[in-house]
Amino acid sequence: MKVDFSGKAAFAVLMGAMVLAGCVSSAAVVPTPRAVPPTKNPPGAVSVPIGPPVRSSTPTPQLPADPGFRRAPAGLDDRIFQIWKAFPGKTGIAVQRIDGEWTLAQRGAELFPQQSVSKFWVTLTVLDAVDNGRLSLDQKVRIGPEDLTVFHQPIAARVQSQGAVTMTVRDLIETAITHSDNTANDSLLRTVGGPDAIRRFIDKKDLGAIRFGPGERLLQAGTAGLKWQQSYSNARNFQTARAALPEATRKAAMDAYRANPPDGASPVAIAGALTRLARGTLLSSESTQYMLGVMSRTKSGPQRLKAGLPAGWTFLHKTGTGQDYKGMTVGYNDIGIATAPDGTRYAIVVMMGEATSPIPARMATMQAVSRAVAEFHGR
Repeated sequence: MKVDFSGKAAFAVLMGAMVLAGCVSSAAVVPTPRAVPPTKNPPGAVSVPIGPPVRSSTPTPQLPADPGFRRAPAGLDDRIFQIWKAFPGKTGIAVQRIDGEWTLAQRGAELFPQQSVSKFWVTLTVLDAVDNGRLSLDQKVRIGPEDLTVFHQPIAARVQSQGAVTMTVRDLIETAITHSDNTANDSLLRTVGGPDAIRRFIDKKDLGAIRFGPGERLLQAGTAGLKWQQSYSNARNFQTARAALPEATRKAAMDAYRANPPDGASPVAIAGALTRLARGTLLSSESTQYMLGVMSRTKSGPQRLKAGLPAGWTFLHKTGTGQDYKGMTVGYNDIGIATAPDGTRYAIVVMMGEATSPIPARMATMQAVSRAVAEFHGR
C-alpha cells in the first residue's frame, strides 16, 4: 500500500525544499504522482500527522530533482508486500521517508501490541516535561522493593542488595531505552504522572492510533490472567503463578489481549511519530538530539532491523517483546530510524502481533525489510 501526502502538495514541497537540502540529496518539485487506486488491503490510504518540515532562514539554491522525495522507489512496495505476505502470523509493516513525502505499509493502520516499544512514549513524555520546565534530567528518583516489576529489570539486583537505589531521570531514561529495563521505565512513568500523562502527551501531539497501557505490572498481569501482587516481582514468582492458572483462564486473558491490546498502536502512526521526532517537531532541539542519541545506544534486538542494513548505514531504535503462549509470542517488534550514508532517513516499523515462527525466522523477516529499504534507496 502506498500512502501519498498529496493534501499538502504545493506548500509542503515548496517549504520542504528548504529543510531537506541539508538532509537529502535533493528536493526539487516533481510532478504530482498518480493517485493510488483503492485496494483490498485493510488499512487503505492513511494520512499520517507528521507535521510541517522545520524551516530554515537561509535561502537554499535549487538542487537536481530527487525522484525519491515525492514517491517511493519503483519496486519497493512490491518487495515489502512479498516479505509481509511470506511471514506467517499477524504482521504490520510501515516504511516512511523522513525527508520526503511517502509511506509504504502493510496492515499499517491496524493496532498491534507494542510491549516495550511503549517505553518510547514514556521517554518522549518525560522529555516534553523537561522542555516545559516540569522535570529535570538531574532530578533524583528513589526505587525500592515496592517499585520492582517483572521480566527484564536489571535494576532489581541492585535494589535487592542495597534495599533501595536512587537514580537521576537521565540515568533512568538510559536504562529504560538502551537496556529495556521495566522497572526503570515504570519509575519514569510514576515520576512523570502515570499512564494518563502519557496519553495526554499522545493526544496533545496528535500522534494518531497509539494507545498506552496501565504500566508494566498491570499490563503483564492482565495479559497472563493474573491480578497483580507485589510478590510477583521477586525471582520467578510471576512465572510460577502464571503456570498454576487454569488453562481456560490463561487462554481467555490472552485472547482478550490479542483482540484488543490496551497498548496497541498502528505501524503507520509509529512511523509518523518517528518522522516527527527526527524532523525536530515533537521536542525541543536539545531534547530531540538527546533522544536520538539514547536510541543509538540500544542494546536489545541487534539481529532485528539493524542487522539488515549494510555498512555505512546507522540505525536508532527500540524493540518490544511480549509473553509467549503455547509457542506463540504476542508482540515481537522493532521500530527505528535508518540513515543512509548520504544522510537520507527512513522510519522503519515491523510489528509481529502473533509470531509462531522460530526467532531466527522472525529476525530474518525484519532484516529483509530494512535490507529492502537500503537496496532500493536512491533508485
